[in-house]
Amino acid sequence: MEHTLGLRERKKAATRQAVHEATLHLVVEHGFEHVTIEAIADAAGISRRTFSNYFAGKEDALLYGEEEQIRAFVQAVRARPADEPAWTALRRALRVLSHRHGRPDPEWAVRTRLAKRHPSVLARQLANHAALERDLALAVAERRGPEGVRPQIVAAAFLTAARIGMHLWTEEEQTRDPVEVIEEILEEMAAPFS
Repeated sequence: MEHTLGLRERKKAATRQAVHEATLHLVVEHGFEHVTIEAIADAAGISRRTFSNYFAGKEDALLYGEEEQIRAFVQAVRARPADEPAWTALRRALRVLSHRHGRPDPEWAVRTRLAKRHPSVLARQLANHAALERDLALAVAERRGPEGVRPQIVAAAFLTAARIGMHLWTEEEQTRDPVEVIEEILEEMAAPFS
């Protein structure tokens, strides 16, 4: 039974990934506003109904990869040693994921540019970022114990640095390693949290 559930979950994850990739390909080729859910379902080799079983809309399908990265980052922070200061744990978790996954795919830059142009994608992306900030604040609070608003401040400051770094990276047209850009900004912010 456990093997069957594992296989079922792997198939579901593969379907989500296929739909995400089809969405990204179609959006890059035709523009977000010209892509329908039916076209995405056709490109992924699934029915419209199956699409709806996995995603609420094309925004969710487009941003699926980002949501997976968010979950992986929160898990990486929680996996850091308990005695490590929160700011250090956040920075090291970022490095671990960077080494594990390498440089972000160009799709990240594509999604970012799309988010800047399409309100519905931006709204969904902002919801993802709010959830990440909440989850990181909880991970920081678990690490240090409740300390008023400090966990929220640490999480928000770290994510602001990461957001600025990734924005600069996309503006530089990905000429450097994005973690290098983020690390520069984190160095500037680190003193109050170390």
